[in-house]
Formats: sequence, C-alpha cells, structure tokens
Amino acid sequence: MLKCKTVWKKLAPLARASSTLCRQNVRRAGFNNGRISRPTCAPVAHMTTGPAGGGRENQLYMLLVGATCVGGLVYAYRTVKGDSQRYQERIDEIASRPNKQAREEQAIPIQSEPPAVPGPDPQAAPSAKGTTQPPLGDSAPVSLQFPSHTPYLLIGGGTASFAAARSIRARDPGARVLIVTDELVPPYMRPPLSKELWFSDDPSVTETLRFKQWNGKERSIYFQPPSFYINAEELNDAENGGVAVLTGRKVVHMDVRGNKIKLDDDTEISYDKCLIATGGVPRNLQVIERAGEEVVKRTTLFRKVEDFKSLDKVSRSIKSITIIGGGFLGSELACALGRRSTECDLEVIQMFPEKGNMGKVLPEYLSNWTTEKVKKEGVKVISEALVKSVVCKDKKLEIQLKDGRLVTTDHIVAAVGLEPNVDLAKSAGLEVDSDFGGFRVNAELQARSNIWVAGDAACFYDIRLGRRRVEHHDHAVVSGRLAGENMTGANKPYWHQSMFWSDLGPDVGYEAIGIVDSSLPTVGVFAKATDKDTPKAATEKSGTGIRSESETEHTAISPVVSPTPAPAAVQQKDEYGKGVIFYLRDKVVVGIILWNVFNRMPIARKIIKDGEEHADLNEVAKLFNIHDD
Repeated sequence: MLKCKTVWKKLAPLARASSTLCRQNVRRAGFNNGRISRPTCAPVAHMTTGPAGGGRENQLYMLLVGATCVGGLVYAYRTVKGDSQRYQERIDEIASRPNKQAREEQAIPIQSEPPAVPGPDPQAAPSAKGTTQPPLGDSAPVSLQFPSHTPYLLIGGGTASFAAARSIRARDPGARVLIVTDELVPPYMRPPLSKELWFSDDPSVTETLRFKQWNGKERSIYFQPPSFYINAEELNDAENGGVAVLTGRKVVHMDVRGNKIKLDDDTEISYDKCLIATGGVPRNLQVIERAGEEVVKRTTLFRKVEDFKSLDKVSRSIKSITIIGGGFLGSELACALGRRSTECDLEVIQMFPEKGNMGKVLPEYLSNWTTEKVKKEGVKVISEALVKSVVCKDKKLEIQLKDGRLVTTDHIVAAVGLEPNVDLAKSAGLEVDSDFGGFRVNAELQARSNIWVAGDAACFYDIRLGRRRVEHHDHAVVSGRLAGENMTGANKPYWHQSMFWSDLGPDVGYEAIGIVDSSLPTVGVFAKATDKDTPKAATEKSGTGIRSESETEHTAISPVVSPTPAPAAVQQKDEYGKGVIFYLRDKVVVGIILWNVFNRMPIARKIIKDGEEHADLNEVAKLFNIHDD
C-alpha cells in the first residue's frame, strides 16, 4: 500500500492535466458542432494547459493506473487468503485442545486440583437450606476448564466480593460474574470465626461450620450453599447468567491496559470490568518471624476458616495459650478461649502494649473496665507488655518482655493487625496510599475507568470524614454493594457510614461508627443496664447474629427523644452498664460507640452525616433512649 501511495503522488500532475484536457476537448467539440462553417478540430497545443505531447502521457498514465489496480487486487487477495488460512488453523487448534488435554491427564496424574465450585467443607455438611453439601475429597468433580473471558471479574472471595456479585446481579439479572479466590471454599462471613463458633456446643462445629446465634437460631457461616453458584466452565453458556467461583487460584499479574489477569498457573482471563477485593493478611511480630521454625510452627495468625479449625484443635491438646494483641480480634478470642478454660485445664493469657484492653479505641476508664471484664472470663491479662524475644525451649515457648518479665506458654496467637493485600499494585500500576495503605480510589471506589476496589484493601475518600481505610465486616458489605452498583453504571459516591461491632461474650457488646480513636476527646453518657441490654437480647429482637446486615438497610427518621433527663457525662466508677461515647474533632462528632445499646445505629449515622457542633451532648444522648427501661 505504501508503494501505491508513492506512485499516485508521482502521477497526480498527469491526472490533473489529463482531466483538464478531456474537459476542454468536450467543450470544444460541442462548440464546433454548433458552428459547422469552422474547422472541426484545432491544434492540441492551443487547447491544453498541460505539457506538450499530452496524448502519449495520457496513455502512460492509464497504463500505470491499471497496473496499480491489478497489483492492489492481487495483494488484497493474498492477504484475505492468508487470514482465512490462519483463522482455520486457530479453529483446528482450539478444537483439538480437549483431546490433547485428555491425553496429558492420562500421562500425568493431577494431584490436589481444587474444584471449581466446592462445598464449604472437606467433610459432608448440612447446607444453609438443610441439604447435604458435597465433600471436597477425591470424589468431588475436578474443574480443568473455565472461561477465558468474563464481563465481570471479582478478585477475592470474601464478603466484599459476594456483596458486589449480589449487587451486580440485582441491577443486571443476566450478568455473568466470575469470582477468583485463593481459598478452597466459596465466600463466607468472618465474624463468627472469633465469636459465636467458639460458644457452640456441637462437637463437630469445625466440620459443619454452623453456629447458634445469641438468640438460639442456627445458621451457616457461608453466605449461600454450593447450589447457588454455577460451574465456572458453564458460565459463558448460562442463559440467565450467574455467579461462578474459581477456587484455589491466585491472581499473580494484572494487565490494566489489556484488561486481563494471569493466574498462578499462567492461565489468562480477560474481563470487561474488574473488582479488586483482595482483603488483607494478618501481621506477625518480627521477633516471632526471626525466632526460627519451631516458634513459627507454634504460632497462629488468625484470619481464615482453616485458622479457626487449627486453633480449635490446638486449644484442646495443650495446657497454655497466649494471645498477643488487645484489639478487637485479640479480645474476642481471649474471651472465647477463656470460657473454654473453665471447661478444661487450659491457661489463657492475653498481653498487649496498651494500659488496658481495647486501649487504642476506648477511653481509658472504659478500657480499664473492659480489662476487668476479660479477667472475669478466666483470662490472665498482662498489660504494657512489649515482646523482646521468643524462643522454643524444652517444647515450650518463652516470651521475654522488654521490662524483664518472662511468660512461658505452649502456643501463641498473634492478633496484631491486618496488612492490606496490595500485591497486584505493581503489575497493575495502581496507587497505594502511603498513610493508610490499600489501593487508593475515589469516592465512587474507582481506581481506573473499569477497575474498582472494595473491602479492607480500599483506601477511599469519605465525603464526610476524608480519606480512610476500614477493616470491618459492615464496610465490606457496604463498599462491595456500592462497587457492584457502580460497575453496572450507577456512579454513586460512598456516603454511607459503615459500622462495626464487637462482642465480649453474650453479655457485653458494642457497636461503633466513624472515627473511634482513644487519642481524640470523648464524652460518655451512661445509664444503668437491664437484661435487655446485651448482644443476646439484641439478636433476639433483630433475628440476625450479623447485626450490621440489618443496620445497613435502615435510615434514621425523627428519633424519639427520651423525656428522662440525662445525667452527667461520666457517672460513678464502674457504672458503665450501657451508654453512648462521642468522639470529637474540632468540636464536631466524628465517631460514636454505642455501649450495650443496640438497634440505634441509624441515629448515630445521621449525627455524623450532619456534621454539626453540639453545645450539650447530654441532650444528643437522649436520642438513643438509653434511659428507657
């Protein structure tokens, strides 16, 4: 084609001259026909503006144009024929893949290949609908095929991914959604792993993964039974679309420009829109990582189903267990194992660097009260504990503290925080926030035009509280739902204030929203608690053990103010049965904790959303009716 273009540039002047000659000849011929008395022809030199000898030039021009056309036709024919041949070879190659794959399977046995849509547990277990779930053993069907392209790709198999999938399907009923997760089970809820599952009286709870809520109702930790999902290899052919889960696969590379990912087995999957919901990985103490293999083997980093199963087994076979960490996870596990210690000969120790339990979240007076509560659960609490070293000696772990104290134990649970999983940031070219960690996204949870991030891995812009990253169940639900809506074109900003909750057993629990940091000024308003002011009573009223799932569906509308006058901000010592703690920044409420006060979160959400200064927070506390019996 370049040669044709060059030839045409050379012949353009001839083409213009020939065209002028033809037009003038035609006009001259018409003129002569009208006046017969004059000669019928005239010298060519007087009729053309082109060079002399125009007739021979015209013949040469026509010859070259004809040769060019013939050459172009030949080139086009050869190109089309070559493309057709290559297309046929590609089709033949694709058609031969199943046979080739079958021959390879016969030659090389496949070991421990994860199923495409497994049951939630390696053993047969009743599903949420009362049916029997298929086992994950050798009898389970092995999936070797999955779609090479999917309209909606969700990386990560946690709460955020499932919420996004449900939201996508709600707005686009025929959508085809593929979830890729490195876990061997479909999406499940994590809170029961450190709460209700430990209080189950079912000896097979580690196999069934079903638990009783505080109200006595039973449910599974899995959001849906296996029958809810379709096989990954059938996703493209599903008439009404569906959700498929590709388990046991890790995404190791992401090509943002090419809209495709690469799995750990070098398989590539392209997508139209993608959600990154990779969550996080539990942190470990450097002194433990450097202590050697024996110490690492006797340490649990608690995060997944397998961690719950492993810790449950270990706690039944040892004499002492030490939990390092005084946050949400560490405190919940301490109380759960403390209850178990009353049933068997098990010493439970909890140590943390703060002065009191939940010291980074609760004001000091309430942190001290919580510490005493944990002690009453049978836990030995060691505060202001900074670990200097850990060694394995005589099949025991010796934890040396910086102040000289020495703690001997059989097993360690490191509950020292979560690190957002941003492994894909480098290959994808996505920005990681230097202050909060996680993928940096805008208010619509977008990192790129066709890439969204939700859950623990998202560092989002809160239109009320600024840049944030949240690591709680309710945030995963809300952000996953919003991301799914925006993936289908909703373009909604993240305005909803997610909440979180923690239960120290069935009798003490709290719910929180916004920025709850003990370094901020706080104002607490408390009242005497009744038998109705417990997590158990709250679930009996709401009908669900995952309280945030119901809370996120409601909004506050004209709350009724209690006519009972509120007492002073912080009452007498140890009178913290129930109450409200306000966290202030520049005299504006930016966080609220409802202490043994339940089903009032929409009111707290509205207070933070309004962002107003309040002259008397005692009056604001009346909105929560904490003084009603």
